[in-house]
Amino acid sequence: MKRLSFLFLIVFLFSFQPLFSSGTDAVTDSIPEGKESFNIVEFIFDHVNDSHEWYFFSVGKTHVSVPLPVILHSEKSGWHFFFSNKLMHPEEGFPFKIVKADNSSKIVEVLEDGSEITPLDLSITKTVFGLLIAAFLLLFVIIPVAKRSSAKPMEPTRGLQNMVEPIVIFIRDDIAKPFIGKKYLPYMPYLLTLFSFILVCNLIGLLIPFGFNLTGNTAITLVLATFTFIITMASSKKNYWLGIINPEVPWFMKIPIPLIPFIEFLGVFTKPIILMVRLFANMFAGHMIVTVLVALIFLMSFIFNPIVGAGTSIISVAFSLFMLVVDILISFIQAYIFTLLSAMYFGMAGSESKH
Repeated sequence: MKRLSFLFLIVFLFSFQPLFSSGTDAVTDSIPEGKESFNIVEFIFDHVNDSHEWYFFSVGKTHVSVPLPVILHSEKSGWHFFFSNKLMHPEEGFPFKIVKADNSSKIVEVLEDGSEITPLDLSITKTVFGLLIAAFLLLFVIIPVAKRSSAKPMEPTRGLQNMVEPIVIFIRDDIAKPFIGKKYLPYMPYLLTLFSFILVCNLIGLLIPFGFNLTGNTAITLVLATFTFIITMASSKKNYWLGIINPEVPWFMKIPIPLIPFIEFLGVFTKPIILMVRLFANMFAGHMIVTVLVALIFLMSFIFNPIVGAGTSIISVAFSLFMLVVDILISFIQAYIFTLLSAMYFGMAGSESKH
């Protein structure tokens, strides 16, 4: 149902894109005089993509946002440190600017001869800032709980312990032990970190407004999947590779063409890719649906009038709240699935028996 709703809304909004974006003269002629164009695609991706500022809202032509630190290294001019408001309102002679292409943007440096080069960008973008918030929240919660649990292990739990300890027990008893086995203990720190980090990032993207989309970013899910892949390879034993090279299937599926061994070997690399895509797709779709529902308000106001837009807002806000509730549930489910599959891969790689 969620995917069907998402597909319907995207098709509906994008069908209006040629009419309400000012890309050609014909399009410009179709817009009433004195009425600005409304670019639906730009509106949607501006809210779900990464950026060099933390955008809140607009009042007329005034954009309310928090500038973030920009850190660049150019082969021609070295290191540069400044805030992103200099990019939005550049002074005369300022060598850097933002170039938008394919619903994304990058910083380029304009040289004296007019040519452009792309510097190394190590900026604190909106996504990085969101990750710092997630890390701070985790440290703020985990460190005091860990200290109290270590100092007073026999006392009843209280405060944040009542929230953290059930999660630890759940990861240990329902994920690590069943899927990894007796040697689960070395994997517990990673599994706990993985579950907590994904869950907090998911919830930050939903509960903190104004465009955080952490796990809806492939760079973040790729790093998490890469860590799982590295630990799986480091944990792999002889029986794991024997099961790939010589799987227990009928001989004609291995000889003369090693079809099944090839598929098994390919699965070593496709598993982390699936992990990455599953988490990204589910969280990105949730953000996209809510953004599309909000865009409907502006679209109806543009096509008809503000009164119709106000009427649309009632339906859009109601559906947005419903989707946010659904996405909160999905946030827990996706954190659980990612952690569960990681533990399953660790258990398969470290198994003593050929399976």
